[in-house]
Amino acid sequence: MKIAAVCGFGVGSSLLLKISIDKAFRALGIDEEAMNTDITTAKGIVCDAIFTSVDMAEELRSEVNVPVYAVKRYMDVAEVQSVLEQCLAEHQR
Repeated sequence: MKIAAVCGFGVGSSLLLKISIDKAFRALGIDEEAMNTDITTAKGIVCDAIFTSVDMAEELRSEVNVPVYAVKRYMDVAEVQSVLEQCLAEHQR
């Protein structure tokens, strides 16, 4: 599953979120890695889901055709893992 971690410029908070997603993948025994990018690029990339901030989630939901998941605390691996589990469950439907 290809997940994009998205922030305004694609270098700061999206990198922190990517690291947490990668940790969550490993905790779930899944051999995947997320990617991080900026919001403009995210609108045109091919991925299965986007993880981003609550603030950017609404904008992205109106402009992309993939599920967008909001994460409040990027460095809270437990929260990110919970969102990832929700994403995986919805993706398998």
